[in-house]
Amino acid sequence: MTVGRVAEARLRLVIRGAVQGVGFRPFVYRLARTLRLSGWVCNSPAGVFIEVEGAAEALEAFHERVSHEKPPRASIQSIEHALLDPVGFGGFVIRESELDGCAGALVMSDIATCVCCLREIFAPGDRRFRYPFTNCTNCGPRYSIIEALPYDRANTTMKHFAMCARCRREYDDPIDRRFHAQPNACPECGPTLELLDPSGRTLCAANEALPAAAEVVRDGRILALKGLGGFHLVADARNEHAVRRLRERKNREEKPFALMAESLERARRLCDVSAFEEMLLQSPEAPIVLLRCRDSDLAPSVAPGNPYLGVMLPYTPLHHLLMAELGFPIVATSGNLSDEPICTDNAEALARLGGIADLFLVHDRPVVRRVDDSVVRVMADRAMILRRARGYAPLPTTLNRPMPAVLAVGAHRKSTTAIAVGRNVFISQHLGDLETPQAFDAFRESIAGFEKLFGFRAARVACDLHPDYRSTRYAETLSRSPVRVQHHYAHVLSCMAENEVQPPVLGVSWDGTGYGLDGTIWGGEFLRVHEGGFERVAHLRTFRLPGGEQAVREPRRSALGVLYELFGENLPMDLGFCARELETLLVMLKKGVNSPVTSSAGRLFDAATAMIGLRQRSSFEGQAAMELEFAVEPCEEWYDGAAVDWESIVRGVLDDRGRGVAPGRIAARFHNSLVEAILGVARNVGEEPIVLTGGCFQNKHLTERAIHRLREDGFRPYWHQRVPPNDGGIALGQVVASALE
Repeated sequence: MTVGRVAEARLRLVIRGAVQGVGFRPFVYRLARTLRLSGWVCNSPAGVFIEVEGAAEALEAFHERVSHEKPPRASIQSIEHALLDPVGFGGFVIRESELDGCAGALVMSDIATCVCCLREIFAPGDRRFRYPFTNCTNCGPRYSIIEALPYDRANTTMKHFAMCARCRREYDDPIDRRFHAQPNACPECGPTLELLDPSGRTLCAANEALPAAAEVVRDGRILALKGLGGFHLVADARNEHAVRRLRERKNREEKPFALMAESLERARRLCDVSAFEEMLLQSPEAPIVLLRCRDSDLAPSVAPGNPYLGVMLPYTPLHHLLMAELGFPIVATSGNLSDEPICTDNAEALARLGGIADLFLVHDRPVVRRVDDSVVRVMADRAMILRRARGYAPLPTTLNRPMPAVLAVGAHRKSTTAIAVGRNVFISQHLGDLETPQAFDAFRESIAGFEKLFGFRAARVACDLHPDYRSTRYAETLSRSPVRVQHHYAHVLSCMAENEVQPPVLGVSWDGTGYGLDGTIWGGEFLRVHEGGFERVAHLRTFRLPGGEQAVREPRRSALGVLYELFGENLPMDLGFCARELETLLVMLKKGVNSPVTSSAGRLFDAATAMIGLRQRSSFEGQAAMELEFAVEPCEEWYDGAAVDWESIVRGVLDDRGRGVAPGRIAARFHNSLVEAILGVARNVGEEPIVLTGGCFQNKHLTERAIHRLREDGFRPYWHQRVPPNDGGIALGQVVASALE
């Protein structure tokens, strides 16, 4: 911006992005006062509006410094400016928020406790000493408590708490770090804790509740703790009896539990932690980070048979205070039954978790929306979000062109929804699998929440091609002609959008299942994406799945389908079926009864896991493929003739197994061979950009080796970082696809 020769002028700025709830207005106030400019700043649903007037040189400096010196949690997407005649402002003020205008401001995600607030809650002389709801402009709840834009206290669940005189002075002082910190509170005027028994009777409250809750955990009992976006179920991670009891009560047989460590030092003792992983653990997003574990005194049932632990650090004052009381790591898993959404309301938790938790540590600050903990894994020296929720949602993916007003309802598993507002696509927090009425209610709540928060009304509705997904059926109630997007195409478009990659590209879209254009189950797809759509240029060789969905729970069924494809009824190995069951399954395969055809890479991984002898049955989704990845030993070999027709790969696995080759070496050769199959198709298609997407690319060895081999051969691979590669990223791809209709 150049003001030119004008001695004085008025500069108007409209700033859009993550600029509300991050201390942006007090920053503008201080900057304007420093430069001796007069004017005003205010929030609106469209962003932050600023008018400043004064000397031309000062206006130019202000415009430059606004973007370069912004608060650390602020993210500016655009700055519109206009130069106008001065009107004679007297001083600089922060105006009340404006309520009119299109909702274009970004809603901030919930932010972990900052250093300053942490210092206060552990300082005996401070008025917020041991207060579990301490926050300021730089930290605290955002997305989980906001009801409408602009982000003001009256539009949050903190409207139920009238500030005391001292909190009000902080809130009104532009120099204070709590200026317009909407959740601002203290022990005198803010939310309070209660410890309840399963009948809802109060056992103790306020300062007595937290030490009593810590004693519950110390005694080996299970605590339901109401946190930021819902409840955690908490148990002593060292106590095998307590962890086993939690598994039994929650109906969670083997799936790993998340851990909360009281400090970074503890996390280092439990796991190998790189500098990058350290940064993630301590970041304002504070996700669960998957770390390779060391030998420790943790209960074996925390993550049975898994060399990785999902570890997070305390991220709210309540968690910090509890962990300081305990001084040992805890299981901190989502407060729900398997396949149900996380509980948020006190009464709901008592009703749904009463058979799991022994006692309940609750508070009286309402939670607007369910927000689980995010999960991140470092892959190819970058962070890959596997579950996108607290700390990340609902910050948008920004596209290179405006979208129509699209509502995308996502897939069926790892459900998320998304809306397009201009160039921004807002993706909901992780909602879970749409298997239960409670999960479907949470799914509908997320859509209603977006509509209310952004004043959004969909002009188009996009859904998956699968006719039986609950999300698809719901889309049909909203629109007579929803845009139906093929599952693997949506995966590729999602990764392209996140990486700002333009067509043509070759998309490698590998997962467990997706409804194909030909009515079969796709899952090992190579899609050439061009301006107007896509073509399926290759896919993994197909085979039948005896029992359909049952094969997901029994990897040996996938193995049977693969072996039957190659050998018919002359099976080369025993997969552990009894004679009668095997006879029935072979008849199903022969007649094609309840044995759908699939090209699924995920089921091929399952088949290999069973053939190698690692696992015949799974207790949770992806367990077999995870164990195959974890078994991989260092090895650069692959099977001769590796290609999308996996016959040579399977024969190689069988030959190695027969010769007594170590399972880890077979697992490595299997992975490496699939990477060579990717490379072979890439060479044949000839597109330089290669997109790696779908749930199979949560596999660290597969993804990193594919990236390495593709780069070696001169290709440009792209993979997911801020949007999950699994079905949590489908909604974004559906939005992009709908714009091509």
